[in-house]
Amino acid sequence: VFPASIKMPQKQPPRRQSISVGRGTRKRDEDSGTEVGEGTDEWAQSKATVRPPDQLELTDAELKEEFTRILTANNPHAPQNIVRYSFKEGTYKLIGVVNQLAVHFSQVGNLIPKDSDEGRRQHYRDELAAISYQGSQESTKVVISETEILEEEEELKETEAETEAGSQTDMPVAEVAEKVTEEELMTPKQPKERKLTNKFNFSERASQTLNNPLRDRECQMEPPPRTNFSATANQWEIYDAYVEELEKQEKTKEKEKAKTPVAKKMGKMAMRKMTSMESQSDDITKVTQAAKIVERMVNQNTYDDVAQDFKYYEDAADEYRDQEGTLLPLWKFQNDKAKRLAVTALCWNPKYNDLFAVGHGSYDFMKQSQGMLLLYSMKNPSFPEYIFSSESGIMCLDMHVDHPYLVVVGHYDGNVAIYNLKKPHSQPSFRSSAKSGKHTDPVWQVRWQKDDMDNNLNFFSVSSDGRIVSWTLLKSELVHTDVIKLKAEGSTTDGLDGLQLHTMGCGTAFDFHKEIDYMFLVGTEEGKIYKCSKSYSSKFLDTYDAHNMAVDAVSWSPYHTKVFMSCSSDWTVKIWDHTIKTPMFIYDLNSAVGDVAWAPYSSTVFAAVTTNGKTHVFDLSINKYEAICSQPVVTKKKNKITHVQFNPIHPIIIVGDDRGHVICLKLSPNLRKMPKEKKGQEVQKGPAVEIAKLDKLLNLVREVKTKT
Repeated sequence: VFPASIKMPQKQPPRRQSISVGRGTRKRDEDSGTEVGEGTDEWAQSKATVRPPDQLELTDAELKEEFTRILTANNPHAPQNIVRYSFKEGTYKLIGVVNQLAVHFSQVGNLIPKDSDEGRRQHYRDELAAISYQGSQESTKVVISETEILEEEEELKETEAETEAGSQTDMPVAEVAEKVTEEELMTPKQPKERKLTNKFNFSERASQTLNNPLRDRECQMEPPPRTNFSATANQWEIYDAYVEELEKQEKTKEKEKAKTPVAKKMGKMAMRKMTSMESQSDDITKVTQAAKIVERMVNQNTYDDVAQDFKYYEDAADEYRDQEGTLLPLWKFQNDKAKRLAVTALCWNPKYNDLFAVGHGSYDFMKQSQGMLLLYSMKNPSFPEYIFSSESGIMCLDMHVDHPYLVVVGHYDGNVAIYNLKKPHSQPSFRSSAKSGKHTDPVWQVRWQKDDMDNNLNFFSVSSDGRIVSWTLLKSELVHTDVIKLKAEGSTTDGLDGLQLHTMGCGTAFDFHKEIDYMFLVGTEEGKIYKCSKSYSSKFLDTYDAHNMAVDAVSWSPYHTKVFMSCSSDWTVKIWDHTIKTPMFIYDLNSAVGDVAWAPYSSTVFAAVTTNGKTHVFDLSINKYEAICSQPVVTKKKNKITHVQFNPIHPIIIVGDDRGHVICLKLSPNLRKMPKEKKGQEVQKGPAVEIAKLDKLLNLVREVKTKT
């Protein structure tokens, strides 16, 4: 209840202004209470719930149903696609582990618990400081009081003298001054309170750590020898120095005059050539990409009919041929620099289906010269995409499956080298040497393997020196380990003092099993095929008396794990089951067979090329006895076809000859027949169907062999 004299502010509601003290207030409160009650009912009646038209009507069971949410510690805003550059692999790689920690607030504190030793020490120091502070305040107070009394007495005397001499009007002023001095003397001065420091009353603090004592170390050595030199620089000494310099310049001019004019011209020409090459390279690099695109457009227009045949043409005459097919020539790839070099290796790029690598060298040991590594694209048949040259001929090559920019090559001089297509320099990124264990004879085949335990890239090589070597790529060098040394069986001869001499077998080809990593086959010049393991370096798992002449190629089937194929200069192609020592199929092609290749789309289709210029395509499911296509694909009879490869996607093959030409051929529909669709049945496809198809043929041959 407020007293009646209090005036309330105007901003308050009018109900409070009408309040007064007395008995009548209760009645008014009661009356007003009834009025408020009535008003509330009216307000409650007027307040009706308004539902939106699209609100759901839920039952009690649905309303009581609980929805649980599981909270995890993962940060929803953490990025899941961070990539970092891997210097080892030369690519950007996705990072699997993401930091889920999210810091909302962090502050560095300097609080110390009271119960700790440091807290007690600080408390003790504060008490001592407070006591000393109070003592100093009291002593200063006593001194101040004495001085103030003396000053006041002097002031009183002065004021008395002034009052006597002054007028009546000055009297009240003197009285006021006396009163003030009396009050000051009566009230003692209190010491100022220390303000506590907190975040509102900030004071800077500092702490000093204990510095370790500095130690001086001294060492004494012999002083360097000193000599005192003094000279005067006169005009004639300066003159003599200039004369000596002029004489030197004249002597160098005389030496240049003594040189022959031919040597001078050659030097000038070389300098001009260097400067012109540099200027040309600077100009060309600016338009390289644009020039490449324009070149491809021109070639597309030039070879438009060939591109149309590659994409759309299907030989309609195959319907009227009795299960025979043809090869349609498409592009012909050749380069002037590799004109007189034979095609010694072919390999499709595992990532880009239009890109393939060609190795150029010579199989004639009397005509050895430089080697060339060329990479062609079907988009530009007139000129290679990459050109690398080497001092020795390239005899084999292989492209890495996971890193398609890495190409390993084997040379005629026994070296192996790795070219990086990302760095298009003429020099290889890695190269073996005599110190790093190079082969002593030509390297006939190289093959990339899976990364080792330390994730280092590695590959295998085979050579005529009888060594099969595993090469590992470290940071800046190639490290070799001999896996196995081939020994010709039955070739031990007794030397001097009863020593047995083993003649080494000459490896010419090898291939690794598609599923069993440690197993591989090696073909030799003696015609034998050895089944070897990476784990055993002294013994062979099995030996096959395969051919009468050198084995040119060995290849495991991409579908069937037991089947492999071999070809030789003895005119034969043989298909083997590695569990049986005799061949399943033998085909005589009337000429030395240079290479064989399995088709990627069927387990029963393979191709072989012979030195008489013919390409043979077989399909065992159609004809087990002879090729369904034997077609000459080179113009001259003297041209020998050396290698063949199937494209992994498109129905084409590429063949290389000993004149440096690579020809692209399209397979007709009969050469790539797929099983026909039957009404109401789906055509079964996949590796299992292809394995069963080849197994059916092999079982027929096995039954015949068991009967005989």
